Amino acid sequence: MSGSGKRSAGLLLFRHTDRGLEVLLGHMGGPFFARRDAGAWGVPKGEYEPDETAWDAARREFQEELGLAPPEGEAIALGEVRQTNGKVVTAWAIEADLDPAAMVPGTFRMEWPPKSGQFQEFPELDRVEWLSLERAREVIITAQTTFLDRLVEHSG
Repeated sequence: MSGSGKRSAGLLLFRHTDRGLEVLLGHMGGPFFARRDAGAWGVPKGEYEPDETAWDAARREFQEELGLAPPEGEAIALGEVRQTNGKVVTAWAIEADLDPAAMVPGTFRMEWPPKSGQFQEFPELDRVEWLSLERAREVIITAQTTFLDRLVEHSG
């Protein structure tokens, strides 16, 4: 894929429970997503420049967004998807159990309210949760549904 679109990479954690497969998704922080559910959840990820590999970026962004070391373990390549905003996202799945309460989210600054000249800090992700595949499909950014499909294919 070429073009000047931004590129992003992330890690999709998964675990097997008595309720079936669950995935760890993050709810996007900041005022635009505060009251949104559908389309406001996604794989913890972030942008990277051409001088960094997608894999290194995925691990770095996981650490930055969750404040937790990326888990070790076999990484399953989930490939790329293109979101409606043109961003190309690359993801890997890793089987790991992580306590969402241990998260210390990274933050970003933005002008809020708009045109107020006031800047506020917001968490990149205001919460992370283990979700069943069914629930994940209801709330994940539409393009990222492909990652869930590929994970299911891989885990049989």
